[in-house]
Amino acid sequence: MTISGFTMGKNVSKLYYPIRESIESILPIVDEFVIALGDSDEDDNTEEIIKQINSPKIKIIHTVWDIVKFPNGTENARQTNIAKESCTGDWLLHLQADEVIHEKYLDTIKNACEKYIDNERVEGFLFQYKHFFGDYNHFQNAHGWYPKEIRLIRNKPDIYSFRSAQSFKRVPDFDKKNFRQSHGTFPLNVIELDAYIYHYGWVRPPEYMQKKTKSLDTIHKGKSKVAEIYKEKAPEFDYGNLSKLPVFEGTHPKVMENKIKEFNWADKLHYEKNYKPSRAKMKHEKFKSKLLTFISKKILGGKQLFGYTNWNIIGKEF
Repeated sequence: MTISGFTMGKNVSKLYYPIRESIESILPIVDEFVIALGDSDEDDNTEEIIKQINSPKIKIIHTVWDIVKFPNGTENARQTNIAKESCTGDWLLHLQADEVIHEKYLDTIKNACEKYIDNERVEGFLFQYKHFFGDYNHFQNAHGWYPKEIRLIRNKPDIYSFRSAQSFKRVPDFDKKNFRQSHGTFPLNVIELDAYIYHYGWVRPPEYMQKKTKSLDTIHKGKSKVAEIYKEKAPEFDYGNLSKLPVFEGTHPKVMENKIKEFNWADKLHYEKNYKPSRAKMKHEKFKSKLLTFISKKILGGKQLFGYTNWNIIGKEF
């Protein structure tokens, strides 16, 4: 039984993604790690950072992005599939460049892969999520922040990264053109794992967070529209009132120790109970989301109403 790790990215280091930490977090259990590295800007040193890991398991594929031909975020899916197609393992473990797995879950993941290797009905595994926000001590668990997602799949050619690379689907005879099509697509049969993805995509210095949101908006909305949107925006992202978020009381992955030591933007964050950001409200700050979050936590025991799902759970490993 073999496992391949894979990811993709462009301008990863200049946008403050913890790419090295992400890769290192699963190197102990993968036989190879494939990254599709896009045509980044000259001031990006992602390739250098990856090579500094100095692991023979790592394979870099150089790619060229085309957000005109693949708009609305679908270039993310296309690039993820480029990396996937170069993987040779029985199972494929996908981490996005801002996702890290705690070392305490590695045995759980590897054992599940070994247990279900001969059960062809199992097409993938569903992970839990912890979305850190603003700093490394607070996280988001409000309605709209996905609590689960598929991050480990069987190596089959008809399983594809889809939409904006958030999840995976089975798409027989896919022409690889429209990664948002709904016809002819099927959710995967998955085993839910008691293992978490630590998502650090919303933990960056405020100026980098604004650059990252602009970059993602460009991929989804196009350059001209984004140029107009960001013309009036502040140069730094406002994370809002962090005092209203739950406090993280666990431990971070060991590979994140140095990254966490770099945290130096506390003076730009707001922990005052009465603080209200001047920007437009984010989805989780709106009344509808707050109401759904209250119902989920206080009445439904954490289950989300109208939550996003893209899988069939056929078993659990808890």
